[in-house]
Amino acid sequence: MDGTVDGFRYGAVTPVGAYLMACLGGALGLRCIVRSLLDAQSWKTGWLALGAASIGCGIWTMHFIAMIGFHVEETRVRYDAATTVLSLVVAVAVVGVGVFIVGHRGTSAVTLAVAGAVTGLGVAGMHYLGMAALRLNGEVGYDPVGVALSVLIAVGAATAALWAAVTLRGFLMSLGASLVMGVAVSGMHYTGMAAVSVHVHDTTGGTWAGESPTSLLLPMLLGPVVFLLLAGVVVMFDPLLVLGERTSARTATPAADSAAPRRPSWRTPASSTRER
Repeated sequence: MDGTVDGFRYGAVTPVGAYLMACLGGALGLRCIVRSLLDAQSWKTGWLALGAASIGCGIWTMHFIAMIGFHVEETRVRYDAATTVLSLVVAVAVVGVGVFIVGHRGTSAVTLAVAGAVTGLGVAGMHYLGMAALRLNGEVGYDPVGVALSVLIAVGAATAALWAAVTLRGFLMSLGASLVMGVAVSGMHYTGMAAVSVHVHDTTGGTWAGESPTSLLLPMLLGPVVFLLLAGVVVMFDPLLVLGERTSARTATPAADSAAPRRPSWRTPASSTRER
């Protein structure tokens, strides 16, 4: 029999929480990419790794906060711990490939397209690997059209976010790009969830036993959330990352002033002698 699927068991609480985590991870990740591009002499590998981990943890926490609201009326839902952790590793690793492409190969249109495709596939791969961690008394099916659309949204969102990170300057512009990225990543998730159907097995033998989703997800979400908060502290206390181009321009001003030719004095020796 077909199960009754509800993705909003707790109303707007889980979608709003998921969106905020997607925005936080995207904002931190994009700012770290900008930081690696502003100063070529800085620890680029470290900033790019921090950016990849921030985006990966952001989309992972977004997914599983949203999944807390996933409910099937006829059966209890639980998750396999190993597959859940694996989805986090895949998210950080694949997103990291896209981030490092931008950081080391430049910001040309071709580079951004390749990096966006890889990063978007990482987002989509994390989503469907996380869905593979579902354990319930039934089989999960997908509408191919909905799956394809969700992957396209993920690739488009990742490409647009990377473009914004290397093109737009200023904190407010980066913040706007992060909000848009949060909308796109959350939209990709709920587009994929709209493609889900559940065929429940015979339940005449009684309710299928299993732990509640929150008993596993809430403790596992704690680690990535704490990481994102610590990454936010690193971003806040880096002057170049906060001030961006203004710091670079201010640093370059003294050198430009010293290189500029001095204007000759309008006074002549004769006029100086006359004044005496």
